[in-house]
Amino acid sequence: MLGFASGFPWALIGSTLSAWLFDAGLTRTAIGALGSITMLYALNFLWAPLLDRVRLPALHRLGQRRAWIVLMQAGLLVATLLLSLTDPRVSVFWIAAAGLLLACASSTQDVAIDAYRIEIIRVEESHRLTAASAMTTAGWWTGFGLPGGLALVLADLPGWEWSHVYQTLALIVVGLILFTLWIPEPESNRDIEQRKDETRMREALGPTPAGQRTAWLLVTALQPIAEFIRRNGLSLALAILGFIVLFKIGEAFMGRMAIVFYREIGFSNTDVGMVSKFMGWGTMLVFTLLGGLLNVRFGIFRGLLIGGIAMASTNLLFALLALTGPQMWLFVVAVIADNFTTALSTVTFVAFISYLTSRVYTASQYALMASLGNLSRTTLAAGSGMMVDGLGGNWALFFVLTTIMVLPSLILLLWIRRALTERLGDVFGRARVVAKQQSP
Repeated sequence: MLGFASGFPWALIGSTLSAWLFDAGLTRTAIGALGSITMLYALNFLWAPLLDRVRLPALHRLGQRRAWIVLMQAGLLVATLLLSLTDPRVSVFWIAAAGLLLACASSTQDVAIDAYRIEIIRVEESHRLTAASAMTTAGWWTGFGLPGGLALVLADLPGWEWSHVYQTLALIVVGLILFTLWIPEPESNRDIEQRKDETRMREALGPTPAGQRTAWLLVTALQPIAEFIRRNGLSLALAILGFIVLFKIGEAFMGRMAIVFYREIGFSNTDVGMVSKFMGWGTMLVFTLLGGLLNVRFGIFRGLLIGGIAMASTNLLFALLALTGPQMWLFVVAVIADNFTTALSTVTFVAFISYLTSRVYTASQYALMASLGNLSRTTLAAGSGMMVDGLGGNWALFFVLTTIMVLPSLILLLWIRRALTERLGDVFGRARVVAKQQSP
């Protein structure tokens, strides 16, 4: 359900908004550029340390993680209702403003949810992080796929405006808030360890009020990064972050323009909703859970390598669809293949950065890595529409280029595996052995 809460906002400002803007007559370049409001997902690491350290007034009684989740879901509700009151044919500005609020609340909610997911798994059960990643990813695709498909189908109903669609989706946010109020808060010794770091920093800076404030700021903003670099070494840390940025760049470019591509070659909103969303959700759910099982058995690095190659290769099916036109059978095959490879690679990717995250600065470190992973599908992919226009609308060539984009990340992956093995041993291999030994 928390994975659902993370994926749901992408249905609001992703495929649903793209279809709305397309119906309103905006150009491909404008749709792609307006999607750049999602760059906040790539920047949320800047304020993520606050979620590790700041206790919210009144709401802190819910616990550190749940308090932040509930506050951000309230922001999602306001933003969704604001979107229902706008019209892109009248003013794109208000669409962008409401979308910006939604992206801000959603990206901050993601930080709290990811920290919750890691901390709810006890340290001695860390081998279960891969399974937890699979469940979260299945929830994410459910939150993205089902509401997104519902929105596209509702938009085609007689008498339904896009404002009615967004008002309907706002009811889902209300349900998510009630669910968050119901779940338990994870147990953690995070506060104790953070106070130890702050005490050492205060001793180094002196007992003055200015020194104490500086100590709090340094521990909040810099200690998570310093701990990550100290634990991995500078060169390995930079290589890990570089891989995270590049791994899904091809998928990001393809995903940003997918709805526009489907509509432009002749599929209706209902066609896209039934195949890409409803059927896509069902296959993605199954493949995500299957991907979790495969990763538990074969390991993180092998899953990333196989998943990366397969994920990029399936883009060639969309290149073929661009050449043949709106063939429903090929559309179905392409979506199923894309969902399988995306599920496999995403589960492994989430587990990979979860294993590399400290339990003391969970929100800060995971947000940094997740934000860099989102950089490709948010900020960098904002130029996807311009890229298609620059290719003269040649969709086939566009999808071929997105296939090639994966190669740099796979080269980095091979280097990271050697470096981590030399430094830590086959850490992910040991996790698999523990999981097997503890199976009933």
